[in-house]
Amino acid sequence: MDLWVAFQAMILGVIEGITEFLPISSTGHQIIVADLIDFRGDRAMAFNIIIQLGAILAVVWEYRRTITKVVVGLPSERPAQRFTANLLIAFFPAVIMGLCFADIIHHYLFNPITVATALVIGGFVMLWAEKRQHTITAQSVDNMTWKQALQVGCAQCLALIPGTSRSGSTIIGGLLFGLSRTAATEFSFFLAIPTMLGAAVYSGYKYRHLFQASDVPVFALGLLFSFIFAMLAVKALLKFIGKHSYSVFAWYRIVFGLFILLTWQFHWIDWDTAQP
Repeated sequence: MDLWVAFQAMILGVIEGITEFLPISSTGHQIIVADLIDFRGDRAMAFNIIIQLGAILAVVWEYRRTITKVVVGLPSERPAQRFTANLLIAFFPAVIMGLCFADIIHHYLFNPITVATALVIGGFVMLWAEKRQHTITAQSVDNMTWKQALQVGCAQCLALIPGTSRSGSTIIGGLLFGLSRTAATEFSFFLAIPTMLGAAVYSGYKYRHLFQASDVPVFALGLLFSFIFAMLAVKALLKFIGKHSYSVFAWYRIVFGLFILLTWQFHWIDWDTAQP
């Protein structure tokens, strides 16, 4: 394996793992970092599908006991049935929107400038959402109603725009619709499993011609680093939100997004704004 390619795989795996479950947009960071280190083309598209699987596995492992309990109790236990129904309800809006508009969005919006703009706008939305007075009607995911699940699922659709953040849209959506910070964060994690797995399977089948046997070592390296750092990020975020708001992530989005826009405006960095 080429040393530079191995380094690219490790860097992008780390970026995916850290950013996937934080409300700062993993896709946006992948686009920006990949542009900086010149990791583009067919291999990059296939690679991104693989490293997302690493992040999914991290959540499955972290919540393995809860997932097992739900699966075992699904035939007869009402809480497990309600939880599963809520996940499916929240999952389908993104499926419908993705099938209708994903290719168009990928063609026109997957570039660093769109990402930077979405980061800034999303950051201000997060600050506004945090300053609102929250009326909590669901302290945990077990207390959620199907209407709240549908509302969070609709909010997740915004994440089709790169830079918006899937976790950010679902967490902030959860806060706006009556979930506690812990419930909104955990439901975002659980919702990521069918959403990201479905997207990976769909993309993997659609772009199956891009996968080459020679790329297996590179993909495995990226998946490993994605898994490890996603595990660390999930644990850290759950601990963080117990004592803090999401404002720090909002300010990070705003500062980082404005920095990208400034480097583009003043031609400090030659960002690739061409359509993929």
